[in-house]
Amino acid sequence: MDDRGERRPENTPEQRASPDDPTPGHRVELFERGPFLAARCSCGWYGPARRSRPLARDEAAGHLGRPPEV
Repeated sequence: MDDRGERRPENTPEQRASPDDPTPGHRVELFERGPFLAARCSCGWYGPARRSRPLARDEAAGHLGRPPEV
Protein backbone atom coordinates (compact mmCIF):
# COMPACT_ATOMS: atom_id res chain seq x y z
CA MET A 1 0.00 0.00 0.00
CA ASP A 2 1.15 3.52 -0.63
CA ASP A 3 0.83 6.46 1.76
CA ARG A 4 -2.76 7.04 0.61
CA GLY A 5 -3.81 3.49 1.48
CA GLU A 6 -4.00 2.33 -2.14
CA ARG A 7 -2.71 -1.06 -3.18
CA ARG A 8 0.17 -0.68 -5.64
CA PRO A 9 1.82 -4.07 -6.17
CA GLU A 10 3.21 -2.87 -9.50
CA ASN A 11 5.65 -0.56 -7.67
CA THR A 12 7.81 -3.44 -6.48
CA PRO A 13 11.34 -2.71 -7.75
CA GLU A 14 13.23 -5.12 -9.97
CA GLN A 15 16.90 -5.22 -8.96
CA ARG A 16 19.31 -4.96 -11.90
CA ALA A 17 22.73 -4.97 -10.19
CA SER A 18 24.85 -8.10 -9.88
CA PRO A 19 27.66 -9.14 -7.49
CA ASP A 20 30.25 -8.61 -10.26
CA ASP A 21 28.94 -5.09 -10.92
CA PRO A 22 31.67 -2.98 -12.61
CA THR A 23 30.03 0.18 -11.26
CA PRO A 24 30.06 -0.16 -7.47
CA GLY A 25 27.77 2.32 -5.78
CA HIS A 26 25.25 2.13 -8.61
CA ARG A 27 22.13 0.07 -8.01
CA VAL A 28 19.48 0.42 -10.70
CA GLU A 29 15.89 -0.50 -9.91
CA LEU A 30 13.06 -0.77 -12.41
CA PHE A 31 9.61 0.28 -11.22
CA GLU A 32 6.28 -0.60 -12.78
CA ARG A 33 4.04 2.47 -13.00
CA GLY A 34 0.80 1.23 -14.51
CA PRO A 35 1.58 0.56 -18.18
CA PHE A 36 5.06 2.12 -17.84
CA LEU A 37 8.47 0.95 -16.61
CA ALA A 38 10.83 3.51 -15.06
CA ALA A 39 14.48 3.09 -14.03
CA ARG A 40 16.15 4.78 -11.05
CA CYS A 41 19.71 4.50 -9.79
CA SER A 42 21.09 4.92 -6.30
CA CYS A 43 23.39 7.69 -7.66
CA GLY A 44 20.36 9.87 -8.47
CA TRP A 45 20.07 9.09 -12.19
CA TYR A 46 16.64 8.22 -13.48
CA GLY A 47 15.32 7.29 -16.88
CA PRO A 48 12.01 8.28 -18.40
CA ALA A 49 9.00 6.03 -17.86
CA ARG A 50 8.63 3.85 -20.96
CA ARG A 51 5.87 1.68 -22.33
CA SER A 52 8.61 -0.36 -24.00
CA ARG A 53 10.06 -2.48 -21.21
CA PRO A 54 13.06 -3.61 -23.31
CA LEU A 55 13.91 0.04 -24.02
CA ALA A 56 13.72 0.96 -20.31
CA ARG A 57 15.96 -2.01 -19.46
CA ASP A 58 18.44 -1.06 -22.20
CA GLU A 59 18.62 2.51 -20.90
CA ALA A 60 19.28 1.22 -17.37
CA ALA A 61 22.00 -1.11 -18.71
CA GLY A 62 23.51 1.78 -20.65
CA HIS A 63 23.69 3.83 -17.45
CA LEU A 64 25.64 0.99 -15.84
CA GLY A 65 27.94 0.74 -18.87
CA ARG A 66 26.64 -2.68 -19.91
CA PRO A 67 25.66 -3.77 -23.40
CA PRO A 68 21.88 -3.94 -23.98
CA GLU A 69 20.18 -7.27 -23.29
CA VAL A 70 19.22 -9.23 -26.37
